[in-house]
Amino acid sequence: MEASSLQALVQFPYLFKSPRGKKNECPMNTGARKLHGKVPSLTDTRVPRRFFLQFMGYNHMVSYVYPVIAAPVQEMKETEAIRTQKLANGVRFQDVVKGEGPEAHEGDLVEVNYVCRRSNGYFVHSTVDQFSGESMPVLLPLDENQIIKGLKDVVVGMRVGGKRRALIPPSVGYINENLKPIPDEFGPRRSLFSHAKEPLVFEVQLLKVH
Repeated sequence: MEASSLQALVQFPYLFKSPRGKKNECPMNTGARKLHGKVPSLTDTRVPRRFFLQFMGYNHMVSYVYPVIAAPVQEMKETEAIRTQKLANGVRFQDVVKGEGPEAHEGDLVEVNYVCRRSNGYFVHSTVDQFSGESMPVLLPLDENQIIKGLKDVVVGMRVGGKRRALIPPSVGYINENLKPIPDEFGPRRSLFSHAKEPLVFEVQLLKVH
């Protein structure tokens, strides 16, 4: 701040000189009277705003911080987390799309497409090809002895055409390697079971109820 003031003093010395002559007389007013019409620049001189503000102790950072502080707080919108449903077994799910077809009940045989990811977003397996977009739906019995319980609880209550996104904890996930859905290929199957002890994210779309 002192350096900025000093810079202003060097560039505009007449602004800061001590008055000469009479003690109560302003040098600028005197100069204006004597040189009026002869040296118009003396009475018309403009101090660059930047130096003036720096000299007055203005910090340019305030121009960035102040609008943020002064801005009115906007009303928060309802987030996705608020609309998430949580089941007693720890499963959390959201209705991404609500279907309008027949409803799936426990014990039904359903046809679904799904994408399975780790909780950090890394892809594990899907019935939909990531590149071509072609799908190979699977048939799943809504029986916790045949499919992972967490996924069964997510699909029960869905209607055909609907889509849900769910976070399934390992306690109701792949507690053994015989539970569906299981990829047919060795690589994806191995990848799936290597993450069986961590939460998994399923996006499932209900296509048919048989």
